[in-house]
Amino acid sequence: MKLDQYKRRIIILLLFFFCAYFIIIARLFYWQILTAAKTKELAWNQYRSQWQVPASRGEILANDLFPLVINKKAYLLYGLLSQLDHKVEEIADKLTPILLTSITQEEKASPSGLVTKREDSLDKKIRENIIDKLKATNLVWVALEHKLFAEQKEQIEKLEIKGLGFEEEQVRFYPEASMAAHLLGFMGKDESGQDKGYFGLEGFYDLELKGRPGLLTIEKDAVATPIMIGSFVQREKQDGKTLVLYLDRMAQFIAEKRLKEALENYGAKAGLVAIMDPYTGGIIAMASLPSYNPSSYFEFDKSLFKNPVIAESYEPGSTFKIFVIAAALDKKIVKPETKCDICQGPFKIDKYTIKTWNDQYYPDSTMTDIIQHSDNVGMVFIAQKMGLDNFWEYLNKFGFTQKTNIDLQEEVSASLREKKQWSEVDLVTAAFGQGLALTPIQILRAASVIANGGNLVEPRMVREIISGDKTIKIKPKIVEQVIKPEAAKMVKEMMVNAVEKGEVKWTKIPGYKIAGKTGTAQIPIAGHYDKEKTIASFIGFAPADKPRFVMLTTLREPTTSPWGSETAAPLFFKIAKELLVYYGIQKESN
Repeated sequence: MKLDQYKRRIIILLLFFFCAYFIIIARLFYWQILTAAKTKELAWNQYRSQWQVPASRGEILANDLFPLVINKKAYLLYGLLSQLDHKVEEIADKLTPILLTSITQEEKASPSGLVTKREDSLDKKIRENIIDKLKATNLVWVALEHKLFAEQKEQIEKLEIKGLGFEEEQVRFYPEASMAAHLLGFMGKDESGQDKGYFGLEGFYDLELKGRPGLLTIEKDAVATPIMIGSFVQREKQDGKTLVLYLDRMAQFIAEKRLKEALENYGAKAGLVAIMDPYTGGIIAMASLPSYNPSSYFEFDKSLFKNPVIAESYEPGSTFKIFVIAAALDKKIVKPETKCDICQGPFKIDKYTIKTWNDQYYPDSTMTDIIQHSDNVGMVFIAQKMGLDNFWEYLNKFGFTQKTNIDLQEEVSASLREKKQWSEVDLVTAAFGQGLALTPIQILRAASVIANGGNLVEPRMVREIISGDKTIKIKPKIVEQVIKPEAAKMVKEMMVNAVEKGEVKWTKIPGYKIAGKTGTAQIPIAGHYDKEKTIASFIGFAPADKPRFVMLTTLREPTTSPWGSETAAPLFFKIAKELLVYYGIQKESN
C-alpha cells in the first residue's frame, strides 16, 4: 500500500516537473523565437542612447545665385518642470512679451498692400498657453515655443529662470521678404510635428530640400553615462539639396511692382504676370496678387497660398485666337491673305448670334485683319473651315488637354468635354476663347510655341540642383513640334501687326517690334456670363524676331475698363519696356 502511494507521488512529481519544463521551454520559445526582435530592441533601449543630428534644409537661389530662401539659426525653448524656481504665473508674465515679438509684429503688410494686424488678445492667449504647459502634471519636459531667434534667446537667458533651456533649430529666412511667395511656398509642420514644405518649390521639392538627418548611437551604463569602450554607431547626415532657379530677381521685382500699380490704377480684384524664356521654358518671373508673406504664412488666409498661374483656370477670350489661326495656317486650311466671306455682319448659328466685341464689321477681312480687329465672326469662319477633328488635334498638340508638368506644387488642368460631346456651337465659340477653361501657364507655354518657331517646351523653375560638390543641370525639354516654323512666322507677323495697328497701338513701345494679342473674357457664373465682370489679359513676346521673353498679364474684374486693351495691355508694355532696357536690347533703326 505504501509502495503504491510512493509510486503515485513520484508520478505526480514527474508530471509537475514535466509541465514546468514544458512551460519554461514554451516561454523561452516565445521570448527567444517569436518575440526575439522586440525583446532585443527593449534590451537595446536600456543600454543605448540615440540622438538625431538634424540635416540643413536646402537653399533656393535666383539665377544670379542670390539667396531667395536660406536657413537661419533658431531655438526651441523648453521647460524642465521639476527644476522651475519661479511661480508658473510669474514665468508666463515674463515670457509673454518676448514670445509675442517672435510670433508677430504690430503690423505686417503683404505685397498687395493688405495689412494683417495682430489680435488684441494674442498676448493673453500666449500667456494662457504657457501656464497650461507649465502646469502639466504628467510631464517632465515641455516645449514652450519653437523657432526663436537669437535676440529672444538672449532676452530669456537674462531672466535667469532655472528650468528653462534651449535646443538649436532652423527657421526659413527670406532675404527678399515676400518676393515670389507663390513660387517659393513655405515650410510648415506635418501631422507629426516635423518640418515639411508646402506649395510652390518648397512643396514640390520637399524630399530634395529636407535631406536626411544623421543618427548617433552609443552604449551607456546604469546611470546613463556613455561607456568609453562600448559600441558607437554613427550615420552621417545628408544636408538638403540647393535649387538654382531661372528666376531673375530684377524681372521679378519689376513684375510685382507694376502689377501692384495696375491693381490700384485699374481697380482690379486680382492679377498676375508670368514671364518665360520661350526657348528653354525657364520661368523668368511669376507674380500674383494678392499674395502673402511666407515667413508668417499663418497670418494669412489659406486661399492665398495657391498660385493662380498654375492652380486656377479661366476662359482665355481673344488671346486664344492666335492658337486657332496658327493651327489653320499650319494645316494650310487658310493663308494670311485668305478672305472671310461671312465677316460683313453678325453671324447666326442655331439659336445664337455671334457678334464682334465692338459691333463693327469688316467685309472681306483677311486672316491678318481678323487678328488685328479681334473679329469673332472671322474666327467662326476659320473654325468652320477647320472642322472639329483638326481643332481637337491642335488642342492636344498645344498642350491644352494636360498639365504642363511645371515643377511647382498644386498645378491643375481644367478638364475639357470629350470630343464627341462638342456641338458646332461649341466649336465656333471655342475659336474665340469662350466655353473652354485653361490655366495661365498653359496659355504662356502655348504662346512660346509661336515665339520659338513651333516647339512646345516644358516650363521649368529649377535650372540646376546642387548636392554637395555635385551640380546637376536640368536640360530644357522640348515636348514636340506643334507647328512648322513658317506657320509660326506668319502668326508672329499677324501679332506684330495687331500691336502696330490694332486697339493697343496707343500703348506700344516706339523702336521695338513686339508681338501681342489682347483678350477680354466674361466670367461665367451660375450657367451664364456676368455682363459687368471680366478678366482682361494680354499675351505677347519681345523682340518679335528673336524673343527674349514671352509674357502673359491678366487682371481680374478691373473697374476702370473691362477691356484688355485698356488695362492688361498697358501693364504688359510697362513691364516689357523695363525688361528691354534691363536686358540691353537696342531699338531697331528706322
